[in-house]
Amino acid sequence: MPETMRALLLTAKETLQLGEIPLPTVRPGQLLVRPRAIGVCGTDFHIYLGQANYHSDAQGRPIPFEQSPQILGHEIEAVVAEAAGEFRAGDRVIVDQGWNCRSQNRTPVCDYCATGDSHQCEYYLEQGITGLPGGLSEYLAVPLCNAIAIAQPLAPGLGALAETLACVLHSSRRMEAASARYAWHGDRPIRSVLICGAGPTGLLFLQYLRRVLGFQGQVLVAEPNPAKHELIHRWQGRVLTTSPEAWVAEVRQLTQGRGVEYLIDCAGYGPLYRDVPGFMCKQGTLLLFGHGHDHASLGLLNPIQFKEIYIVSSAGASGGWNAQGKPEVYAQALQWLCQGVIEAEPLITHRYAGLSQVTAAFTTDRFRTDYIKGLMVMEN
Repeated sequence: MPETMRALLLTAKETLQLGEIPLPTVRPGQLLVRPRAIGVCGTDFHIYLGQANYHSDAQGRPIPFEQSPQILGHEIEAVVAEAAGEFRAGDRVIVDQGWNCRSQNRTPVCDYCATGDSHQCEYYLEQGITGLPGGLSEYLAVPLCNAIAIAQPLAPGLGALAETLACVLHSSRRMEAASARYAWHGDRPIRSVLICGAGPTGLLFLQYLRRVLGFQGQVLVAEPNPAKHELIHRWQGRVLTTSPEAWVAEVRQLTQGRGVEYLIDCAGYGPLYRDVPGFMCKQGTLLLFGHGHDHASLGLLNPIQFKEIYIVSSAGASGGWNAQGKPEVYAQALQWLCQGVIEAEPLITHRYAGLSQVTAAFTTDRFRTDYIKGLMVMEN
């Protein structure tokens, strides 16, 4: 085993450098893996651009990249480098990048972990996000309990999208558990849904509604990029065809003047909230999934509050543990990918061979109209 490895380091805002760093120390209860496929996420872009830095000191102040370079990459498929626990060298795994009480061998577990909200663990750390090394490296040490074997056939690299799908599942469960006026079943069923933004998560939400929930109602999708419309139609969504300025009128017309009962915000675009009251019926449910929300005033919430819109916020992929002691939400997401219930392959528009090529996702490709999802695949 070598003493050093290559990793892609974020050393300053919009500055990625390929460097040589020590091999990670593998502590008891951990597993050494070699990342094989890493999904490039919108959160990675936010961190790269300096719009977010979740690596904080004890006082909650962000630690500059120049002081502590970060290794991004939290959507991880890997192979086991050294046998440990139930794993043998060469086993293929996905990784839950969130370190909770169980990951850190803390007893007793905090209240959040005890109630199935491990992503909100009181002692939470996250690989590729909060300063812990992420998957854009040749080796990675992960908690044994965070690794899930890919035991069924699955095309190489697609396991990395289990993290994205797990986030969709977690946020959908939060919505489904909410005591809102409208629900999937009952006296006041949801009849129309609007998804704002057809990036990877928006398209996964569409598949979740159709293929997991079996929702037969109207699913409208607000997405101005025509390159994504084919996939929206493929999974039985209805694209808003007017210009964004006329979307409210179109939604009202398609819902007979009522508005949708459920809106999923996958865009994280602040000015969009100017149109939310027009999109939705009174006491509908608004799911906050996308992050960012720049360039908008909190005053946009006034008409949303006036209509008593039920707001559900979501972050990450919380959940408890299954009978095998693995993160239940990730295990379910992986099962859907392996069984073909959810299609991931059509979302991947750009592949990068190794650490030296993936920088293109950050510098140029994210601006391309045909870009949906980038995936780095290690060649050896």
